[in-house]
Amino acid sequence: MPSHKINIVIVDDHPIVIEGLKIMLKNQPLFHISQTFNKGSEVLGFIKSNEVDILLLDITLPDISGIQLCEDIKKISPKTSVIMFSNRSERSIIMQCIQNGASGYLLKNVSMDELMACFKGALSGNIVFCSETKEIISKPSQQELGALPRLTKREKEILRFLAQGKTSSQIADELCLSPLTVDTHRKNLLQKFGAKNSVEIVNIALKHNIISE
Repeated sequence: MPSHKINIVIVDDHPIVIEGLKIMLKNQPLFHISQTFNKGSEVLGFIKSNEVDILLLDITLPDISGIQLCEDIKKISPKTSVIMFSNRSERSIIMQCIQNGASGYLLKNVSMDELMACFKGALSGNIVFCSETKEIISKPSQQELGALPRLTKREKEILRFLAQGKTSSQIADELCLSPLTVDTHRKNLLQKFGAKNSVEIVNIALKHNIISE
């Protein structure tokens, strides 16, 4: 545990989550929320010039996947303990976050006691999980860790169009959807596959015969 007051940064696009955390930490004299951000891109510049002890990071952000952002943050500030804070409970996502340098993974229904214990554990150099996350990662998955995610029928349709090199607008026209809806499905596919871009998604899908060339 550092001897100074612990600086915490929160990255979450839901104001109610940020306000709830502020209330939870209000009476914790050792911890100070120094800044909050609604978009992932905003935090990168901040950590370049500010010392951050703990960064609570949501996975689903409007501009970038929190999984990728975690890796980017650790490259800039290796000493910062990045703790994922999400409603996503898939084992593969949890493990991908840890592989990308996260110091822990908490679900948003975590109790105050668990939150404090995880903060202290991360600051001591440990990888931390809330009790529910521990239960998720302790159960063997149906396949190995590299198991492929389950896709909805709509996601499979969009994946096939991505493999054809179609844009979101073109896919939207084909499926009679709005481009925004297609973009949402595309973001979900990025997260499910732990991929950085659509090309990587398609390559994984082709490799595992989810779609054919």
